[in-house]
Parts: sequence; C-alpha cells; structure tokens
Amino acid sequence: MKRKFKKIAPYIFSLFILILLFFFVFPLLPISGNYKLMKVLSGSMEPTIKTGSVIMVKPVEEYKIGDIITFDLSVSGTGPVTHRIYDIKTRDDVLFYITKGDANNAPDMREIKKESIVGKTILSIPFIGYGVDFIQRPIGLTILIVSLAFGVIVGEINKIWKEKIKLHEK
Repeated sequence: MKRKFKKIAPYIFSLFILILLFFFVFPLLPISGNYKLMKVLSGSMEPTIKTGSVIMVKPVEEYKIGDIITFDLSVSGTGPVTHRIYDIKTRDDVLFYITKGDANNAPDMREIKKESIVGKTILSIPFIGYGVDFIQRPIGLTILIVSLAFGVIVGEINKIWKEKIKLHEK
C-alpha cells in the first residue's frame, strides 16, 4: 500500500497544483465576463452557502428572482455581498434588484442596480475560504511555500536514493 501511494503521490500533487492554478489564476486573467472567486465571510446565506466557502461568480446577461448574486457595495464601505434575488422592480425603465440573505428574516433595504452586480453564483465550495484566507496571510503563504519546497526536496532525495541503490546493486 505504501509503495502504491509513493507511485501516485506525485500525480495527486500535480493534480492539486493544476486545480489551484485553474481556480485561483484563471479568474485573475483580464478576460471580459470572466469568472471570479470570492470568499464568503458571513452566515447570511446559510445553509445554502456556508461561512468560509469560496464561491465562483460569473456575470450573466439576465438575472431573475431566485438567483444568488454577488454585488459590490464598496462605495458604502461594506464590500461585496452575496444574497438571493428576492424581487425585481422597474422604475424609470431601470431595473432594481431587491435581495435577501437566506438566513435573514427580511429583504435588504437597499435596491441594487445591474451595474453593481459582480455576477451570479455558479459554484460554492464549503470551507475552502478558510484555507484561502490563511494562505493570504504572510505566515500562511510562508508555510505553503515551505511545504511545497519540502515536497520537491523529499521527492528529489527519494530519486537520488533509488539511483544510489541501483548503482550499488550492479
């Protein structure tokens, strides 16, 4: 069992790195209408989206009642918020979205214009946000880099050791 794990461990590690690259680098590319990854920091959408989740949002042409959207209220100092569309109103040919967190008793007081919407939530991965938050801190990034370097070093030492054993067997 241990030998099988040693054989597949590099592939698992490589797959993990590729997944990280896809989820964390691809959204950073300056592509119009690109996906964005965001951390959920509050419980207003529980149990649908748990605190500490990472969500993937994508801008879409049309939003409808029931969609979970992320909108940016940075002008009010609160930053991005993820809530469900509760109602849609039209005033002077302008659409306004009324949102509500699933865990909240009442809809939000503010009306959201389409320009403030970052995108519709298309994926939620629970608890990953805690890890992302940790990695974004200096100590977390240091631990990640040291761990990856340690993994590479151990792999190389293992290869050298195997070569040494092969040379002594000849």
